[in-house]
Amino acid sequence: MLLLGLIAFVAILSSIIVLAYNDYFLLGDPVKPNNDDVKYIQSSRLLLNEGVLAYNTKERPSAFIMPGMPFLLAGFMAIFGQDQGGVIAFRIFQCLEQALSIYLIFWIGRRIFNNRVGIIAAIISALYLPDYFSSGVILSETTFRTILLLMVCVTILALERNRTSLYVLIGVLTAAAAYFKPHASLYPAVFLVLWWRDKLPWRLMLKYMFLMVIVYAALLTPWWIRNWVTFHEFILFTNSGGSPFLLGTRIHGQLPPEGFFEAYPQYDPKTLFQGSDSTAVQKGLDVISYGFKHEPLKYLYWFTLGRWVELYFHPFYSRPIWPINRPVMNVLQITLMLVNMAGIVWALVKCRFSRLLPLLLALSYFTVIYLPFVAFNRYGYPNIALLILFGAFLIDRWLPGYSRSDHPEVRRPSAL
Repeated sequence: MLLLGLIAFVAILSSIIVLAYNDYFLLGDPVKPNNDDVKYIQSSRLLLNEGVLAYNTKERPSAFIMPGMPFLLAGFMAIFGQDQGGVIAFRIFQCLEQALSIYLIFWIGRRIFNNRVGIIAAIISALYLPDYFSSGVILSETTFRTILLLMVCVTILALERNRTSLYVLIGVLTAAAAYFKPHASLYPAVFLVLWWRDKLPWRLMLKYMFLMVIVYAALLTPWWIRNWVTFHEFILFTNSGGSPFLLGTRIHGQLPPEGFFEAYPQYDPKTLFQGSDSTAVQKGLDVISYGFKHEPLKYLYWFTLGRWVELYFHPFYSRPIWPINRPVMNVLQITLMLVNMAGIVWALVKCRFSRLLPLLLALSYFTVIYLPFVAFNRYGYPNIALLILFGAFLIDRWLPGYSRSDHPEVRRPSAL
């Protein structure tokens, strides 16, 4: 009953918040689109009215972004109207996704740890205000987080039940995630580690990996065909991959170390971090090469621990919700992350590593994948749900009523 109450609480409260705050959650100017959210709205309207998928190119077709978000938003606009109706309906949909995520978080916590950890994680998530902001903002993070949690759930089930249908579903979910964020595409690779742990016969490994790849490729084929027909070239995901790589080399908005522009006179300080094509990739490589040569410790921090801080220690909370303002949320986020990180350490000490592996691999994959690219709170937000599970494990140990028989390290090895 407590879990059902939490799910209902999140669904109702998030719906009230998005309806009450409405366009307060817009990050850009609808008249002069200057942020991703208003650009998504513009792209969705163009898709409905002209049948053209464009982003940052006015009415000319582009492959600047993956099509998941424009198509999803366009679907709601087609049913509820292209003005407020469609946008409000999409926000309500995100509220329902948040409510579903509460159950998924509980389910993962119960399977990896125990029932009480699942409940604690669900409570923390229900009180985590960035989730309510995410429900109102017109971005892909809420939908992607829901898919990510489903991927972890199905991963656990696939390992437990060893059914072909579950690996097919992993392929479907990976493709769905890639339509929003293409970096999810290599997620099935985590199974190589999990299968090795379980000593799965290599024939089954090949079979399951082949199924996941084929299903994924079949579902991505319409996008590849569209790009070939439109641009007469094969575009795997987007043609803007150079932009996040280049921006990821910029440390706190600063220019490269002193002497960079003398060493690379072909670049201009005013335009260095502009561009999204192959030239952007070369710029990024030059910045990294020069940076590691002249300020190695600074750049080593930025591409390792700095990425962790940028992803997880700053809340995805661009529009504060009463009564918690941004400075207070910053403190709460840091506190939560310290608890989560302590929970990871404690879980590694107290739990069987094999039990933690599906959760650790998912978290590691969706963290490491950002190391070469720009990383900030928006991109780290979907992973917070996974981190909260470790924090919940630590809190469970602090609470009265702890019993060893309720915890994973004393269960039979076969239990999952």
